[in-house]
Amino acid sequence: MKAIGLYRYLPTSDPDCFVEVDLPTPRPTGHDLLVRVKAVSVNPVDTKQRAPRPDVEREAKILGWDAAGVVAAVGDAVTLFQPGDEVYYAGSLVRPGCNCELHLVDERIVGHKPRSLTMAQAAAMPLTTITAWEALFVRMGIEPKTAPEEPTRTILIIAGAGGVGSIAIQLAKQVAGLQVIATASRPETSAWCEAMGADHVVNHHQPLEAELQRIGIAQVDYIFCCSHLEQYIEQMPAIIAPFGFVCSIVGMKDGQSLPLGGFFGKSVAFAFELMYTRSTFQTPDMVEQHHLLDEVGRLIDSGKIRHTMTEHFGSLSADHLRQAHAKVESGTMIGKLVLDGINIADAAT
Repeated sequence: MKAIGLYRYLPTSDPDCFVEVDLPTPRPTGHDLLVRVKAVSVNPVDTKQRAPRPDVEREAKILGWDAAGVVAAVGDAVTLFQPGDEVYYAGSLVRPGCNCELHLVDERIVGHKPRSLTMAQAAAMPLTTITAWEALFVRMGIEPKTAPEEPTRTILIIAGAGGVGSIAIQLAKQVAGLQVIATASRPETSAWCEAMGADHVVNHHQPLEAELQRIGIAQVDYIFCCSHLEQYIEQMPAIIAPFGFVCSIVGMKDGQSLPLGGFFGKSVAFAFELMYTRSTFQTPDMVEQHHLLDEVGRLIDSGKIRHTMTEHFGSLSADHLRQAHAKVESGTMIGKLVLDGINIADAAT
């Protein structure tokens, strides 16, 4: 089968950043699905895994952690899917990625593709959806609303226009019933946050306390940090409410320590969220990612949640993937970008 991989870790300015390779077709065993990949998305984790360094791989390294496709074959322990099923998923860091024609993935972290989405639209969703869902409903323990009601709790989502922020705004508003405050700094990113359902948008380049005061909010019950934790962690104790919750999907940079002392007086809980923890450590509750992807699929098909695809980079090739990585690294992404599968030209398939 064909795949797009790398042997050296090069900048996207180098035309040899990615190369096309031929690999043996994998065979599913156990809980594995063999998926014919129809579309993929690129996330910051892809660019971090490819970041320039002197290492040289003896065998091609295949990246990619967001895919949609069709089940081609199943392992002998599979119970959740059958050949022909359309699926979407984010894969595992400890296995080869999905930038290939045929991909092996554990069924317990796979969802049925939302019927109302194209393959490309569906590929934009899994990684960010799992991350946001686990952060809100598992790490911070927010309970979904059971009936329409006026929001009494507030959440601040830092970097609301990014991939995770885009779906987090929707889940916080539509599923949890929170008052949502998102951060953005450009007119186009502010407009995107509002389109996703944010009640207010504030500028993360300004002091957060002053920005919240500007919209008449003194403190928030939850803070979900999707970018540059080191820039905001010292501001959080002043704006988080007593007994509040903070969750971050990024760590501190350059070996900086995590200053949590300011949260002590308010009995604030702090947690990190990494959606790969379940698949990396094969935790007993891995199948929860299957369940949440299926639930979000139902929310999408019912019209409560919308997809976050904003850009399409053509079919998966070495050059198109290099361009997609460059775009993600630019820091200007709104929502998600996708590519069709290898040799697939129609984004609507």
